[in-house]
Amino acid sequence: MKESPLFWPAYLKGNVLFVLDETALPEKFYYIKVKNTNEAVKVIRDMKTRAFGQLLVVLNTFLLELNNVGAIHELPLQHKLEKIATTLNASRPTFPFAEVTGMVVGWGAQAMSKGEDIKATIERNIHGYLQAIRARRLDRVRRISEVIKDGQKVLTHCNVSGELAMAAQLCQEQNKRVSFYATETRPYFQGSKLTCWELKRAGADVTLVADNAVGSLLAKRMVDLVIVGSDRSCANGDIANKIGTYQIAVLAKEFEIPMYALTQPSNKIPTGKDIPIELRDADELLKSTGKSIAPKGTKGFYPGFDVVSHDLIKQPIAIDVR
Repeated sequence: MKESPLFWPAYLKGNVLFVLDETALPEKFYYIKVKNTNEAVKVIRDMKTRAFGQLLVVLNTFLLELNNVGAIHELPLQHKLEKIATTLNASRPTFPFAEVTGMVVGWGAQAMSKGEDIKATIERNIHGYLQAIRARRLDRVRRISEVIKDGQKVLTHCNVSGELAMAAQLCQEQNKRVSFYATETRPYFQGSKLTCWELKRAGADVTLVADNAVGSLLAKRMVDLVIVGSDRSCANGDIANKIGTYQIAVLAKEFEIPMYALTQPSNKIPTGKDIPIELRDADELLKSTGKSIAPKGTKGFYPGFDVVSHDLIKQPIAIDVR
């Protein structure tokens, strides 16, 4: 099984973090060079990478900054870790970066209390953590392929960072005839630019559908199951995912079509009502390629995510990344 570039879209090489520019796909394929925390925050806020890619950016930013550290006392180094964490946490409110950065800061505090080398401890733990995530995500790819049966048609929304395309490859190896519908996912078009791109690279049969055609698609029984990702999970099983996921979930329940969500279990937030939803810049909705697509003075409302109640999800396909 060949990995999709979106499965692991950021990597550290020396003193540079290379981040795949997902906004440039499919026209261009290149990596942005990130050299410090502020540049890492920029690629996150500008959505140059999303979801799992942003998690990779957060973790690798600590490694990047540690690579730039010379001789420094343990206490100032711990303060530096805390400052990096605070800056990263403020980049996007909906994402649970604080859970991850808090873990890294905690490793540093624990090492300092034991008289251990903070830098060596952080580097060892982050590398181990990333290796574990890779193994668990590869296992989830296998479980996704098991959920999809021969002859089924799958609807997906936004992009699930390589996993669905790789599951499609496994289905092909198992001689399953499977096809996919991908929503456009406005206004960034992650479905058309990313999901269709990587599914085609995997040799899969994929059809792009307008976001507002989902109801018709499901009503006509053209879909057998829905598979989406999640950017935030709650203790009760509620999730937050790309805006538009909620209406798909409601329609799937109405027409008795099972919906699966790829999740990362967390008990930090009790329910979906407690998830902070990010309101994106209205210009992302009102402009395209820098040009206005609405009359002057028109207001824009663009929440980046919406919440899906756990009772609308048939089954979470989970990995524990804690």
